[in-house]
Amino acid sequence: MSARAETAVHTQNVHAQNTWIYGPWTDLIFGCGAWSAPLLLIAALLGTSHFHTWTVAFYLLAIVFNYPHFMATIYRAYRTKEEFVKYRIFTLHLTALLLLTGLLAHAWFALVPWIFTLYICWSPWHYSRQNFGLLMMFLRRNGAAVSSTDRRLLHYAFVASYVMLLISFQTGASGDPLVLSVGVPAKFAHPAELLLAGAFFVLSAAAFLRLSKAGLRALVPPLTLLLSQFLWFLVPILLALMMHIDIPQSRYSSGILAVLHSAQYLWITSYYAQREARSSGKRTWSRTLYFGTMIAGGIALFIPGPWIVSYIFHYDFAVSFLIFTALVNIHHFLLDGAIWKLRDKRVATLLTAQGAAAQQAANSGEARGLWQWLTGGTPSAHAFRIAVAAVLIAWGAMDQVHYFLGWDDANLSHLVRAASLNPYDSSVQMKIARVESGEGKLPQAIQALDEAVSVNPANPRPQEALAQILIEEHRYTEALAKYRELLAISPHDPDVLVNYGLLSMQNGDAPDAVSAWQKAVAIDPGQPNAQLYLADALDHQKNQAAASVHYKEFLELIAADHNRENLPRAEIVSAMLAFADDNTGLNRASAAIEAYQSATSLAAKIDNVKLESLAFAHLAALQEKDDDAADAAASYQHALALDSQSGDALAQAADWFNYGQFLRHSGAPSNLSFACILKSEDLLRATGGEQYNVVSNVRKQLEAEMGRKSEDVRRNLSALLQQASAFRFRD
Repeated sequence: MSARAETAVHTQNVHAQNTWIYGPWTDLIFGCGAWSAPLLLIAALLGTSHFHTWTVAFYLLAIVFNYPHFMATIYRAYRTKEEFVKYRIFTLHLTALLLLTGLLAHAWFALVPWIFTLYICWSPWHYSRQNFGLLMMFLRRNGAAVSSTDRRLLHYAFVASYVMLLISFQTGASGDPLVLSVGVPAKFAHPAELLLAGAFFVLSAAAFLRLSKAGLRALVPPLTLLLSQFLWFLVPILLALMMHIDIPQSRYSSGILAVLHSAQYLWITSYYAQREARSSGKRTWSRTLYFGTMIAGGIALFIPGPWIVSYIFHYDFAVSFLIFTALVNIHHFLLDGAIWKLRDKRVATLLTAQGAAAQQAANSGEARGLWQWLTGGTPSAHAFRIAVAAVLIAWGAMDQVHYFLGWDDANLSHLVRAASLNPYDSSVQMKIARVESGEGKLPQAIQALDEAVSVNPANPRPQEALAQILIEEHRYTEALAKYRELLAISPHDPDVLVNYGLLSMQNGDAPDAVSAWQKAVAIDPGQPNAQLYLADALDHQKNQAAASVHYKEFLELIAADHNRENLPRAEIVSAMLAFADDNTGLNRASAAIEAYQSATSLAAKIDNVKLESLAFAHLAALQEKDDDAADAAASYQHALALDSQSGDALAQAADWFNYGQFLRHSGAPSNLSFACILKSEDLLRATGGEQYNVVSNVRKQLEAEMGRKSEDVRRNLSALLQQASAFRFRD
């Protein structure tokens, strides 16, 4: 229900026994959302471990709660000629516009994410407005004197809670290809969320302190609704901030909160329909008939459309269902905001007045002709209504079966049966492909993905999955061609750009790869892989300045990622080393030293002695360059000690040679530097090659300089190497 309620109506002489709609427990649990806490807790505890069960359960609950609550608005606005004409702009013109939008969305897939995003971001606002509207209703039913200041304080508190959630939806890149995000940086979003949370508490407290004179009994329902708003909006965001988790927008807007909201909506609309019927002179009103009508009508709103479109036009059922869902919701949000207003005297009389209605409701003005017959009491009309309801309920049951089979993504036989019910469902075909691929049946997986692509060539997800399997089949040329097609469909998809860049690089087209990665990081700077690949490519092009920028971005993203235990740490160490090397080349010694030291620490944590040794060796070279002989010697010695553990003869040879050259140029005893060079030459003797020749030439130079002393070194090589490993320069 819309909360655009003004202070036009104030009920006098309120009696406590008439405070409730259906009774205190029913009203508090369902109407005020008191069951939110246990249900949200259960969903949080079991949602991840029993994701499939919860998903199927929520889809089943949609038949009972979600779909009927949409029909309740349709029932109210379209049932009588009077209401239809009164809200003509919504019941006729807006409906026609949304039907046209639906046709365009089916023809032009690029429109779908915009429609779906609007639905996802608007849903919490709709939930929030309903909570606020019900809160105001209870205050007035209880006779509380609500001033315009009180209303504004509460209104601003509810707005703050919604904006807080909206910011979280729009923070960073979206994890759902159908939900668009403006990409608000977390460093701005998180402080704003905390500020809005504080505003919610302060404004709510100020309002209820002013209303406290109404008494605790009168404030129990409003306070329960305020608590529900807190649980629905603030708790998820605060937990996300503390536990560093992301809120899945689509699941949040269409999951358990949709069920809670829909049950609340049906609770109040059934009461309104009952009172409206009584006030118009109808002595009998059947709650069972009302809910049966809502269930059948709700099914009619959501289920037949996508099935008919997919079977007649061979259009993707999964996408068609999302289009219908988004548009029915948007229509509901707009129509609901128009028909449920406490400033409307009729609505206010039926929802806030106590006992019998103060005035007789207006003549129903039911339309004549066909509608009169359909709603009449003749046997033929009654039979027709039963037949239509039976067909719709059977259709809904079939849709439930299809959904259940299609969500069992580990059971190939279930997925095949789901595909037999509707072969034009790309989501089912993609799941079949995943199972087939996991079993090594790549040709069958490719066939399933071809089916998914054929029902909606404009949808990039099946095409991307097909390209991934082509890569697994080592059909890189075909995969590259597929990614070119994907770029034509989704030129701003960072994941597509990253993978296209990898394939281009593998194909030998480095400029094309760099261009793709540059576009990817421009669109989404929070893509760590794109930052790393771009940095590596720029490094190979000897563009150290540009490469260091992207290495830094990569390392900062990794440092901010609280799930980095899942990341390949050896790659992180390598990136640290490359970043340090670039800073060394750019004469940024302090930044380079810090990066080398970070690399040695992380390499030690993951017990990668090769990378740790390499980091110490590079650090030593920089310290040598800065004439820091004492620290350089210590770093070289660390590297050599690690080399002895790794068993890498080539790395040992390189480090002994570099250490020997360092000792030679730093004024250390010549016998120590010569011993290091001899050790390096000995390690390289078996492999030979250019590196051996370089070491051998340096050894000959030193040998000529030392004369007969060189023989002493050969005889005492082991002892001299130990001395070199422990040599210290005086400060």
